[in-house]
Amino acid sequence: MAKPIAYDYEPEITINKFLSLQVCVPQDWTNHDVKMFAEKENPCGTTHGWIVDESLGRVPCADRDGFVHVVLQA
Repeated sequence: MAKPIAYDYEPEITINKFLSLQVCVPQDWTNHDVKMFAEKENPCGTTHGWIVDESLGRVPCADRDGFVHVVLQA
């Protein structure tokens, strides 16, 4: 069985705008995991909550191995 990846960092919100967020999360997180993290840390307040903007993709974090940046829209 594969050993889980050990992260030295916690996920975080890196950009917080009125109708969008950028988060830095472990690369193996699903879109659902990303959305739940964003809602917990900064509730959206709209009917559908935060939605992962898949058109922008996931960008590897330059500072933290095994992490990616993901944009969410309200």
